[in-house]
Amino acid sequence: MRWLASLVLRLAGWRSVYAPPPGPKSVIMVYPHTSNWDFPLGVLFSSRHRLNIKWAGKDTLFRWPLRRFLLWLGGVPINRRERTGMIGQLADAFAQNESFHICITPEGTRAKTDHWKTGFYRLAQQVGVPVGLAFIDYGSKRIGVDRWVTLSGNEDADLQVFREYYADKIAHYPEKAGDIRFKAR
Repeated sequence: MRWLASLVLRLAGWRSVYAPPPGPKSVIMVYPHTSNWDFPLGVLFSSRHRLNIKWAGKDTLFRWPLRRFLLWLGGVPINRRERTGMIGQLADAFAQNESFHICITPEGTRAKTDHWKTGFYRLAQQVGVPVGLAFIDYGSKRIGVDRWVTLSGNEDADLQVFREYYADKIAHYPEKAGDIRFKAR
C-alpha cells in the first residue's frame, strides 16, 4: 500500500512532508478543509507514511454496506445522541488505546464557517497530548504534518500560532476556508 500511495500522490503532482508525532498519542488538526478531495488525499498520505490515523464520523455513516470499509480506513463512529458527546467518547478511546492518533478538522465542515469548533482543542487539553498541524495545500500541492505543538491553554496565543502557521496554506476552495478563531462565548 505504501508504494501504491506514494505513486498515486506523485503521479497527481503532490509532495508529502512528515514529521512523526512526538509520542504514541496525539490530536492531528487538518486545516483548511473545503473539498471532498481532502479525505482521499489524507488516506493516501497516511498510507504513504504507514500512519494509523483515526478520524471521527457520525455513527449513522457506519452502516452496511460501508461500515467495515470505513472502520478499516480508521473511522471512529461517534454517537451524537450520547450525553458524553464527541469529546467524552474520544477521550475514552484515548484511554483505551496504547497508541491513538485522531485527525480532526477544526471547521467541522467543508462549507464556509466564521469560526473553528473547539473540540480538537478541548480534547487535546483534556487528554494531555500534542497537536499536529496538518495541511492540504492546493497552492503548492503539498500535504503533510510537519509541526507539533503543546497547547498553552491561552486560546488567543494558541490561535495566533495557528494563524501564522496556516497563513500560506491554500484550500481547494479558498473562499470556503473558515476563519481561524473560536466562537465568542
